[in-house]
Amino acid sequence: MTKNLIDRRSFMARTTALAGAAALGATAFKPARAAGYPERNIDVIVPTREGGGADRNLRAFTSVWKNYLDTNFEPGFFPGASGRVGYEVYMGKYEPDCYSLIFGNMGPEVLNWAVERPTFDINDYIYWGRVDTDPGCVFVGAESPLQSIDDIVAEGKKRTLNVGTSRLAHPASIGILALGEHTGANFNLIPLSGGKNTVAGAVTLEMDFSVLTSGSVAAAGDAVRTLLVFDDENKLGEGLDNAPTMNDYFGTSLPPMLSSRAFGIHKAAVDNYPDRFEMLQESFKKVFADPAFKEAYLAQKGNWEYVNYGGVEECTKFKNAMLELGDRYKSLLTGK
Repeated sequence: MTKNLIDRRSFMARTTALAGAAALGATAFKPARAAGYPERNIDVIVPTREGGGADRNLRAFTSVWKNYLDTNFEPGFFPGASGRVGYEVYMGKYEPDCYSLIFGNMGPEVLNWAVERPTFDINDYIYWGRVDTDPGCVFVGAESPLQSIDDIVAEGKKRTLNVGTSRLAHPASIGILALGEHTGANFNLIPLSGGKNTVAGAVTLEMDFSVLTSGSVAAAGDAVRTLLVFDDENKLGEGLDNAPTMNDYFGTSLPPMLSSRAFGIHKAAVDNYPDRFEMLQESFKKVFADPAFKEAYLAQKGNWEYVNYGGVEECTKFKNAMLELGDRYKSLLTGK
C-alpha cells in the first residue's frame, strides 16, 4: 500500500513537472511582443491643423490615456487636401509597429476615399477607437439677415447661396446638398479649410451661411446661430439654439450626417503585434470611465453628450456606412 502511494506520488510529480515544462516551452516559443511595451512615446498623426476641434479632443483624451498606458503621446499635424496629406504621411512614412496612430475624423475623411481613392489601399488601416459622434448642422453669423432655415430655403430659390464648409467631402456638405435637392434651393459649397475658417466665413458674412460639425458651432457661442441639425435629434438643445432636425422639419429620411473622431492604426501593426494592440485597446477603453476625462473634455469646450466609446466593430460599421454614403452622393460632391 505504501509502495502504491509512493508510486502515485511519483507519477503526480512527474506529470506536474512535464506540464510545467510544456507551459514553459509554449511561453518560450510565443512571441513576447508586448513585453516592455510601450518603451517610447507614441506618435499621433492628426490630418488637420493645430488648434481645431480634433486637436482639442485629442489633448483631452490623451491627457488621461497616458496614465493607463504609461507613456506620452506626441501629436503631429499635417493639414492639407481635406485630410489626405495626413493619411499619406501616416501610411507612407510610419512603421506599422503600434508606436504610431492616426487620429482622424471618420466622417469627412472616409467620404474623401469615396470621392477619390488615396494612393494606399483603404483596407491597409483600420479605425479601432472611437471617441465621439458629432452631427453636422446649418448655421449663420449672429448678424446675418437670414434668421431661419425657411429664410435660407426661400433665398436659395431666388439665387445661388454660397455655403462655407470645412471640406467639400463632409457629412454636413451632403446634408445641405440633400436639402437643396429636396426643396429646390440652390447652394454652392466653398471649402474653407478647417472649422475655424468655416465659422469665420459665416460670422463675417463672407458666406451666406455655413455647415459644420455642431460641436464646433456650439463652441462659437453667441457669434453664431444654428438653424438646422442633421441628426435624429438635437442633443444639445439650447446649445444649438433649439434648432430643428432636417427630417422632423422637412419630412425627409436623411440618415444622420455624423463626424466621428477615432484613432486608427496600420492593419499590419494589428496583425504583427496583437499583444501591443490589445494593450492599446484595453487602456483606451478605461479612459471613458475616468472622471478626469470628462473634466478635461469639458475644459476643452467639448460636448459630453457626443462622447461615446466605439471599438473595432463600431468603427468598421461607421467606415463602411460613410463609403456607401459617399458613393450615393458622389455626384453632388464632385459635380459629375
